[in-house]
Amino acid sequence: MSHYALLTDRALIDVAGPDWRGFLQGLLTQDVETLADGEIRFGALLTPQGRLLYDLFLIGTSEGCLVDCVAEHREALIARLSLYRLRAKVTIAPLDLPVAALWDSDAPPPGWLADPRLPALGLRGYGLAPPIGADAGDYDVHRLSLGVPGLADWGSDRTYPIEANFDLLNGIDFKKGCFVGQETTSRMKRRGQIKTRMAPVTYEGSALAPGSELLAGELRAGETHSSGAGVAIASLRLDRLEAGDRRLPDGREWRSQLPAWMTGAVQTV
Repeated sequence: MSHYALLTDRALIDVAGPDWRGFLQGLLTQDVETLADGEIRFGALLTPQGRLLYDLFLIGTSEGCLVDCVAEHREALIARLSLYRLRAKVTIAPLDLPVAALWDSDAPPPGWLADPRLPALGLRGYGLAPPIGADAGDYDVHRLSLGVPGLADWGSDRTYPIEANFDLLNGIDFKKGCFVGQETTSRMKRRGQIKTRMAPVTYEGSALAPGSELLAGELRAGETHSSGAGVAIASLRLDRLEAGDRRLPDGREWRSQLPAWMTGAVQTV
């Protein structure tokens, strides 16, 4: 059965003008030079120190591209992009079209774009009517079930993109050349020893408060971020997952199992 969710927490920015490709290419983690009309890619704008500032999707259009971003960050993102514009011939303006997600659909309607992070996340739609017969769904529950982190997990200016698995979710093009924060990001990738990554944990009972401590024996193994009944996304110390009994502060047991899309790409010891 198809599930449909209107993503009211997302909004669009229209970027166009003769210099739009070169302008964004030097800023974002994703390659823009080869973005085609009707294609969608996932990426981010980082701080100069390499921390996640704004996550975004780029959708190619005939005149430029649309930027799908967090709604509450749209004005700040426009302001930040405008600071970088200098003499580039680029227009940056808000665009009020609805953003939606569709998943578990056997026959995707025309115009929907496959989520570039992970096929199981489904499709994203821009300015499209809800598909006939689709049910309203809880997109966060779907995201949590797949172990995919979101804004509530990485926040703004506190997390490195590799810790939030952007490298595993097609959010960083390491071959594209320079972008803001590129030096730190590339260095973390080259070293290959990432101590902390976001991954799902499961437990019995109600949702956990953000920041709940995860213990492995006497050691602190991580803390939770977004959560639902029985599942949460947590920042985990990969070298401590086998350190001992896994307990929450209230005594409940927690368990971790990397989802298939992380298995084989992440060293756990």
